[in-house]
Amino acid sequence: MGCNSDHDYQPPCPNNIVDAWKVVWKALGVIESDWGEMDIYWSDTN
Repeated sequence: MGCNSDHDYQPPCPNNIVDAWKVVWKALGVIESDWGEMDIYWSDTN
């Protein structure tokens, strides 16, 4: 879905990329200097 005003006119992201708004970084407690790119690990659990 990229390249429109809702996505800041950015091209679509490559695989394994998750885009987030500033409020998400804040809610996760990520310090501002680390916003933008960071390694994220997740797993499927039940």
